[in-house]
Amino acid sequence: MKVIGQKTKRVDGLGLVKGKPVFADDVPKKDFLYLKILRSPFAHAKITSIDYSKALEVEGVDLVLTHEDFKPIYYTTAGQGAPEPSPHDTLVLDSTVRFVGDRVAVVAGETLEAAEKATRLIEVKYEELPAIFDIEKSIGNQTLIHPDKEGFSFVFDPKNNIAANIDEELGDVEKALSESEFVFKNTYSTPYAQHAHIEPHISLSWLDENDRIVIRTATQVPHHVRRIVAEVLDIPIAKIRVIKPRIGGGFGSKQEIIGEELVAAVTLRTGRPARLEYTREEEFTAARSRHPQKVTFSIGLDKNLFINAIDMEILQNSGAYGPHALTVMSVSASKTLALYKSLNVRIKANSVYTNLPPAGAYRGYGAPQGFFALESMMDEIANDLNVNPIEFREKNYFQEGDEVPIAKVLGEGREGFPVILYTSGVRECIVEGKQLIDWNTLRVSEKTGIHRRGVGIATVAQGSGIAGIDMGAAYIKMNEDGSFNLNIGATDLGTGSDTAMAQIAAEILEVPVEKIIVYSSDTDLTPFDTGAYASSTTFITGGAVIKASEDIRNQILDQGMKLLDVEEAVIKDNYVVAANDDKISYQDICTKSFYTDHQKQIQAVSSHMSYDSPPPYNATFADVTVDTETGFVTVNKIVSVTDAGRIINPQMSEGQVEGAIPQSLGMALSEFMIFDEKGRPVNRDFGTYNIYTAIDMPEIVTKFIHTDEPTGPFGAKAVAEIPTNGPAPAVVNAIYNACGVRIRNLPITPEKILRGLGKLK
Repeated sequence: MKVIGQKTKRVDGLGLVKGKPVFADDVPKKDFLYLKILRSPFAHAKITSIDYSKALEVEGVDLVLTHEDFKPIYYTTAGQGAPEPSPHDTLVLDSTVRFVGDRVAVVAGETLEAAEKATRLIEVKYEELPAIFDIEKSIGNQTLIHPDKEGFSFVFDPKNNIAANIDEELGDVEKALSESEFVFKNTYSTPYAQHAHIEPHISLSWLDENDRIVIRTATQVPHHVRRIVAEVLDIPIAKIRVIKPRIGGGFGSKQEIIGEELVAAVTLRTGRPARLEYTREEEFTAARSRHPQKVTFSIGLDKNLFINAIDMEILQNSGAYGPHALTVMSVSASKTLALYKSLNVRIKANSVYTNLPPAGAYRGYGAPQGFFALESMMDEIANDLNVNPIEFREKNYFQEGDEVPIAKVLGEGREGFPVILYTSGVRECIVEGKQLIDWNTLRVSEKTGIHRRGVGIATVAQGSGIAGIDMGAAYIKMNEDGSFNLNIGATDLGTGSDTAMAQIAAEILEVPVEKIIVYSSDTDLTPFDTGAYASSTTFITGGAVIKASEDIRNQILDQGMKLLDVEEAVIKDNYVVAANDDKISYQDICTKSFYTDHQKQIQAVSSHMSYDSPPPYNATFADVTVDTETGFVTVNKIVSVTDAGRIINPQMSEGQVEGAIPQSLGMALSEFMIFDEKGRPVNRDFGTYNIYTAIDMPEIVTKFIHTDEPTGPFGAKAVAEIPTNGPAPAVVNAIYNACGVRIRNLPITPEKILRGLGKLK
């Protein structure tokens, strides 16, 4: 490989480091209206009246919109493929508010200050309703959060506050549990957690010269934005263009339509450009977060410690609305239950409504919650049976050549497709990781004194796109100097996918990456792509780029042979070379094709959808020290070893892992959203919500195990999400090894450690 697997400069790197205007807000603000949202102070209430006459008297205020200004079109804010598997339970503005921070009205002003002042002058009368904050009390509660079923799709039972339900079984779990030599059951929980990306949600809109609405927005799903905005504003898709520029972080939060419809509505009403930017407080209180879950596992083993049965129950908090409710639970189950083999598997799951902020997509998309439970459970079983935790895991993994039956049962919103494991490097990941963490020494080291050191492991899996659903396309054309324009609908979130796609095209076309000019994510100019989620871009869009590049290569060869007047030739170093050593350069081929001989545009468009979703694998090891006097946990070192098939770009892949680890450590040790007795958010900024920063970080060691996945581009599998699944359970298992305290409810706090040590009641 000349380009694949080699260190490669990012195609957008120069513009980023030079501070060029590349982000959503980096456009001249001429004649813009600035939007501000009035938000509910109540967790659950009916709006009985709104008087915004004083707001309209504020100088510079042009427009106030309320629920009376919109058709009652129910939709989901989740940017997913149609038909969306999330419930259609949302209106642009509603006469009922369902969480503190829900939208009440939108003000558009000449300045942000005018809009903010006007929102404070809007007089709203509410009829406060009973609120539900506890997921255990939601199902069957007399208080219904969405009492009217009209407009819902894929909803299981809104009259019981259930946004989504899963009930599937393979084999006979009850019988297998009853026949097992050993049965273990435990419950684990994870809290609300915020994405904490640097760039907030920001959307701008204006009318072009043909009165088509242009939306420039920080999104992961531009084509879904176009479709959903057209739906809720009742305008043709052809009237909308969505542009996705560079993004300052997303992690799933920007797989949501929570601003684009508002700026578009204001522009359509006024004919003026409009701008909406979330504040940091709004990101915490009214954007999206990770779904809290309670996960219960019952696992039965035979006398040889092979798994007979796995029974998984999930109770998930959707918050006030249900974006991603079904599919996050599906991933929680399908990814965890695809790691260990059992003939008897059952999943029962409910995602319930509460009057707390709606959750949504977040990196890992349910798998971090599921693997925290499963890998903690596997460690507990090994400790209770006094067996080696690694050997216990290894004897129960799926093997290469196995079919993973749960994949066919649990698709995302529909039946899935069979998954055959063509490659699995999980055991090699363990071997490498054990050495790098010094497992054999730390595991049995003396656990005495105030500061006790321990080591833990978690092994995890993920997927590569959504089988049978995700589709991406690529268009390539050739230029006179032998360069190529590569247009893709895929969305680069800062992950470097534009660069990876350029590498794939460059490898096939045998040109330097600098010869590939990438343009992505503009619904007018780039082909369709489902968007950046489900670890799909390299696997799915990369497949489309391969097909288009091979088509272009064949056209170049064919055109070169015509121009050389030969019947056989090969491509070598930007030339078509005949057997008699006559050759013609890419530049000459294209120039002649444009102007003089056999005239045509060398171009190709291809699409790719896969019924395969090969799992990448990872082994994460944590080295921690527990202060038994204070309960404080220090993470000394994290080793993350991943089987992601062939690595397209080593630097970017390392960056993915190194970025995932602090997110997972935050989930484990410091991050959780707090609400008071009225459902009001307490920690609404970075002063009170504690993410992992540079000064908190442990030593990180990142390694990759090479496998060659036959269904992936150049043997690649996904790498984006899997490294976020392992650190939290690895840290929990390391804490138990260090001091004997088992934490089943995240985050790990000093109080929980001290309580486990018997030093607090």
